[in-house]
Amino acid sequence: MSVPVGSVMVGSDHPVVIQSMTNTDTSDVQATVAQVAALHRAGSEVVRVTVNDVAAARAVPEIVRILAEHELDVPIVGDFHYNGHILLREVPEAAAALAKYRINPGNVGAGSRHDDNFRSIVEVAIEHDKPVRIGVNWGSLDAALLTKLMDENAESDDPVDAHEVTMRAMVQSALGSAAMAEEVGLAHDRIILSGKVSRAPDLWDVYRRIAAACDYPLHLGLTEAGMGIKGAVASTAGLAPLLAEGIGDTIRVSLTPDPGAPREREVEIAQEVLSALGIRRFTPSVTACPGCGRTTSTLFQEMARDIDAYLKERMPTWREQYPGVENLNVAVMGCVVNGPGESKHADIGISLPGTGESPRAPVYRDGELVGTLQGDGPTIAKAFNDMVTEYVERRFGGRT
Repeated sequence: MSVPVGSVMVGSDHPVVIQSMTNTDTSDVQATVAQVAALHRAGSEVVRVTVNDVAAARAVPEIVRILAEHELDVPIVGDFHYNGHILLREVPEAAAALAKYRINPGNVGAGSRHDDNFRSIVEVAIEHDKPVRIGVNWGSLDAALLTKLMDENAESDDPVDAHEVTMRAMVQSALGSAAMAEEVGLAHDRIILSGKVSRAPDLWDVYRRIAAACDYPLHLGLTEAGMGIKGAVASTAGLAPLLAEGIGDTIRVSLTPDPGAPREREVEIAQEVLSALGIRRFTPSVTACPGCGRTTSTLFQEMARDIDAYLKERMPTWREQYPGVENLNVAVMGCVVNGPGESKHADIGISLPGTGESPRAPVYRDGELVGTLQGDGPTIAKAFNDMVTEYVERRFGGRT
């Protein structure tokens, strides 16, 4: 099943969609527009913004308008907690402008207000023909549901541990909320589910259970992955097994950025995860060896860096001119041990001389030796980049 989110389709046989979220004050229109634009240009196909008060809600239509004026076709999702039922009614312009609403069933209200508030948001979604992501989070799980299941477990003849009860509560919250949304009248193909946790094994567990119980598209991601390398590794560990099993239709890598640092890093990591799994490609792949005692020179490291930077620099133009260029495989190897073999396996590759080897760098194209480069590092790098450009033009541009 697929769900339209603005101009983007999520689910079914459509490509796995990358999304991100702003950390600006949404009421600061210019700052939010700038961050949405940066995330979208980095590759975020859907961007979520916090809608936590009237000022944020009133800013949404202006944000969407400015993005459209700049021809940035990026669906904006509203993230609602606690007061979404009020804001969507009070600011109908925001309800109309958003491409999707994210509802956390644990944060829509307590007691009798829970169902009424949830239904109110769903009714607005129906009125404006908007999809909804029902996003369960174990850090804000529906307290009434969790308490009920804990009490039932305590009275059971075969009780399970509290962790297992929590996993069951997450699944029940997601599926039960989806069922309630459909009872109110929301179409089946307007619902996306998520069940976010902060540890990779728990992520595998909860999503395998949800996937086995429904056909709704699923949004994957750790709710808090952490900072830097830890966050990147945790996100990869959480996402990769599920994606490899065919579970997941849209993903987010939730990194904690350094203070003042750009937010696009999480988009880049999401792209790399999908690329490494062979699910989607976004830029040409550069294979480079890690180096060893045979490569005491930094030549191949510098060349791998420079060639990778060159490819990324050219991609905005190449993506338009040469469809399919993102599938290009380039090898930059450091010595004779694996250099020729890896270069032959790539579409185009170069085998640089290791320590003590002849100062020659053979270049292979489509598995065949097509030339040998000589000179210093910058000379070889420029000559190889020129050969890569010629290869791209010939292969992806229809040149013969």
